[in-house]
Amino acid sequence: MAKYKKLIIASVIFFLLVNTVYYWEGTLGIFSMLTFLLMVLYFIVLAVLLYVQIFRAITEKLRDKPRLYLIGLMTGVLALAFFFPNGIVDFEKMESDAVLIAQREGVANCMITLKLRKDYTFKSREVCFGVDEITGTYRIKGDTVFFERNPLRRRGNFYEFAVIERRKSKSEKNLGTLVTFKNSSDTTGMRFGIVKMNLANNKSKQLKSLN
Repeated sequence: MAKYKKLIIASVIFFLLVNTVYYWEGTLGIFSMLTFLLMVLYFIVLAVLLYVQIFRAITEKLRDKPRLYLIGLMTGVLALAFFFPNGIVDFEKMESDAVLIAQREGVANCMITLKLRKDYTFKSREVCFGVDEITGTYRIKGDTVFFERNPLRRRGNFYEFAVIERRKSKSEKNLGTLVTFKNSSDTTGMRFGIVKMNLANNKSKQLKSLN
């Protein structure tokens, strides 16, 4: 297998990149689009190299067992990447349950999703010509949510607090509105439609459920 060391390493690296995308994609911002294109190119190059290995194996009448093992490895890696482009493990399901999910759609089909989790952590994920994520903790006082972003990620700004506006009737599409504010002098705010809200089950800080 020594003569195929480079191809083995390249295949393993690609496998690790695909299966850890959940953790690094959101740190790239606008560069995530370029990274996606590079990953597609990486896939194509490996596929071409796999075709070459299969062709050589056939011409050798399948006598080179190390080459056959390599073909099996590369085929498995590429197949998993094709059918599970976000990795074979859904890491988000391993995190604390979301007690509030709010979304805002911008221009060019850009989407911001804000999730408040049961363990008092939050994640804001913006998909717009790239992927950008901001994480941190939150606390609730009445209908106001106060955010404390992760100090390890200082790039960009985030909201200081948000106000939960419950829906007035069941006929409304969303469960309510989350109005976020950059600071106390921000009088405009940014409105998010609440698509899930189960804050009443969160310990120590309870809000009444919608009727």
